[in-house]
Amino acid sequence: MKLLVIDGQGGGMGRSLVQMLKTVLPGQSIVAVGTNAAATAAMLRAGADVSATGENAVIYHSRQAEIILGPLGILCANAMQGEISPAMAAAVSASQAQKVLLPMERCGVHVVGVIQQTLEAAIAAAVEKARTIGLAGVDPLFPSAD
Repeated sequence: MKLLVIDGQGGGMGRSLVQMLKTVLPGQSIVAVGTNAAATAAMLRAGADVSATGENAVIYHSRQAEIILGPLGILCANAMQGEISPAMAAAVSASQAQKVLLPMERCGVHVVGVIQQTLEAAIAAAVEKARTIGLAGVDPLFPSAD
């Protein structure tokens, strides 16, 4: 599976996603794309195997990804204090990848009907969802739960 983590601002959520993905899915390659250099650096320090920064990187890697993880704002033009360009949002939205997105009100998107939980709990749920998507795909890189 081709895992893509996208984040912006300081990259804290992306960093946590990469760290947990590396723990839950050891040996799985993770591409990290930041909307800025700080976000990219944070995810790279967390253990991402490949990293890139900026609009074109989001567009390019969204085409290749099988699972995209990140804040819900990556689907919305001008979200995250304007860091998500319309082209970025369109690329993520149009991607054939399964999207595992965390609702973050600071992105300017309010999702109702979602339980309140800590960011750590939401990240754990996102990583587990990515793991089960990978298992459903019967990919040899995802070990069976047996």
